[in-house]
Amino acid sequence: MNTYIAAQPVSRPAPHRSWGYEWKTVTLLCLGFGLVGIDRFMILPLFPVISKELNLDYQDLGQITGVLAIAWGVAALFMGNLSDRLGHRKVIIPAIVVFSLLAGLSGLAAGVGSLMIIRALMGVAEGAYTPASIVATIDASKPSRQGMNVGIQQAALPLFGLGIAPILVTQLLKVVEWHWIFAMVSIPGLAVAHLLYRGLRDPDPKSAAAHTATQDAAIHPWSDVFKYRNIPLNMIGMLCWLTNLVVLSALLPSYLIDYLHLTLEQMGYVLSAIGFGGTLGTLVMPALSDRLGRKPVMIISVVGAGVGLYFLMHAGPEPLALFTSLAATLFFIFSMICLTVGPISAESVPATLMSTASGIVIGTGEIFGGGIAPVIAGYVAHHYGIQYIMHLAAIALVVGLVVALLLEETAPARRR
Repeated sequence: MNTYIAAQPVSRPAPHRSWGYEWKTVTLLCLGFGLVGIDRFMILPLFPVISKELNLDYQDLGQITGVLAIAWGVAALFMGNLSDRLGHRKVIIPAIVVFSLLAGLSGLAAGVGSLMIIRALMGVAEGAYTPASIVATIDASKPSRQGMNVGIQQAALPLFGLGIAPILVTQLLKVVEWHWIFAMVSIPGLAVAHLLYRGLRDPDPKSAAAHTATQDAAIHPWSDVFKYRNIPLNMIGMLCWLTNLVVLSALLPSYLIDYLHLTLEQMGYVLSAIGFGGTLGTLVMPALSDRLGRKPVMIISVVGAGVGLYFLMHAGPEPLALFTSLAATLFFIFSMICLTVGPISAESVPATLMSTASGIVIGTGEIFGGGIAPVIAGYVAHHYGIQYIMHLAAIALVVGLVVALLLEETAPARRR
């Protein structure tokens, strides 16, 4: 058990990693998170096809989506702290190997039960990778670029998982069965794991402290993360942001086809807006927060997401209007997710608790926002109509605005 040691501020920032190590590490961690996105979200545009073969309904989709998110959240809660104790390498590399192999096994599922088991195990591995990879990205970065670099790393998930994957898989369905599409994603993950094994380094606490607002390199018990105001706020905020992301991405394909009566190709085109909008938001807004501050960018993002969601709710069966409003909504949703799990959480706590803080925020958000929200939305869609799922997302944004207004600033430039 960790014992409390009095915080000892670092008098001057420790040297950051070299530029070569920075860009190589961020690139590999970015590719790893892109594969996480593909593994997690490629099942969504495939669901209309899978559901016919396996006899699944909306509520099954909510449960399949929810079980991965809950497993992801539980793993993040514990594995973030394990990463702080053992080092990032011992968590990140095995996690990539495991979730890559399990993603391929998803194509062998014969029913909702086996699919839920495979997806739950995959969620454990992806939940272990996420907080450790975020803090490894911050550790590799110069402090003035850590918002930008975390944005680059996090942008891979919407780009690959929600931007490229919907178009790719709907086109692949024309030439191969859905089972084989899952099998194609294992090999790239194993290659990334090998490259990280050769190049990734574990952080030094004194060097890592330069990336935080506390400038504290001392050892702390994991429970100390709750002493920092931003962590409980981020836990609530993450619930709100993931409620929007998972509800929209999980049930939107069925909404577009069953309620708005779009074709499969039109659905894939519209759904790709989640990825492209999310990618731009993750790249642009966290980088902007390095200059303007985390809190102002968070407030702007909540308001922007609300405006985008309003137009999405009132868009008819027009693919271009749906694409534009959905892209705008997810531009700001992914901005808030990235800032919440990355810079704001990691910068708010001592260096030896950075992965722990990120993991706790990710874990609670995934369990409740990512796990329970889609189950509730699936129930609402099944019993009352799928068009009502967006009201759940709107309520979450109202709560999220209050959270953003209460945050404390952590950006290095604003602190100076």
